[in-house]
Amino acid sequence: MYNKEDKILIIGAGGQIGIELAQELSLLYGSSNVIAADVKPIPVLSNNPFEKLDVLDKDALLNVVKKHGVSHVYLLAALLSATGEQNPMFAWKLNMEGLFNVLELAKEKHITKVYWPSSIAVFGPTTPKVNTPQYTVMEPSTIYGISKQAGERWCEWYHNKFGVDVRSLRYPGLIGWKSAPGGGTTDYAVHIFHEALKNKSYECFLSENTALPMMHMEDAIRATIEIMHVPAENVKIRGSYNLAGISFTPKEIAEEIKKHIPEFNITYKPDFRQQIADSWPQSIDESYAQKDWGWKQNYNLITLVDNMLQNLA
Repeated sequence: MYNKEDKILIIGAGGQIGIELAQELSLLYGSSNVIAADVKPIPVLSNNPFEKLDVLDKDALLNVVKKHGVSHVYLLAALLSATGEQNPMFAWKLNMEGLFNVLELAKEKHITKVYWPSSIAVFGPTTPKVNTPQYTVMEPSTIYGISKQAGERWCEWYHNKFGVDVRSLRYPGLIGWKSAPGGGTTDYAVHIFHEALKNKSYECFLSENTALPMMHMEDAIRATIEIMHVPAENVKIRGSYNLAGISFTPKEIAEEIKKHIPEFNITYKPDFRQQIADSWPQSIDESYAQKDWGWKQNYNLITLVDNMLQNLA
């Protein structure tokens, strides 16, 4: 269910998710109806209208919304887990104030629908690690996770209090070949493919048996568009829905890559990101997303590795 006349604004369109989301939405709505906004130009999205925009500037944001007659906003601008730990005050400011600015526009009826991504970073060391439930203990140990947990509560509050149509997914680690990763703890699962093809070796910053949930970018983009297109009454959770992805360890993905590149060699040198990874779930229960709006993922580890190596090669 979507209206081809809708005007869409993607804030943070130059990031790992933003570029692919803009491309997919342009196929549905037409490039001229999908406005890419970021703090710097995005050459790969040259067919889309571009606005240089800092989401912390509420007046500039409102001006862009009015100029283009924007109805839907996808807010992707954020500082991720690893980079956020190195700049905690700015991470909090960007991740929270940017969200407030967009939610206020929706409350004031300047826009009709908001998408804001959450993350498995909302969970923490005390969360059940295996098949992590939708509703469970959440004691995040990173600024990114703290801001995402707070953001989920704010989204729910704006929906309950003002009827804001805000929708959200808790992404696992995302793996895609079209853009560079953006400073997350799960980035090794993108770097590993580039290094395998280029140097036939990779030094991983996580230990070999660190299981984490990951998702092919194509599945993540499809889930994002699907949740924005389902009728509002199907969206029962206004905090954020769990997405499971595929759980694997660095050792398991390396073994799958070796089936394609037999000479590939992986070594392990865990750094500060190991502690972040250790605080996160190993696998996720996504039954609410399946039940409420019919979510189903396409990729498994074998097809993911095959797809990444083919496209990067």
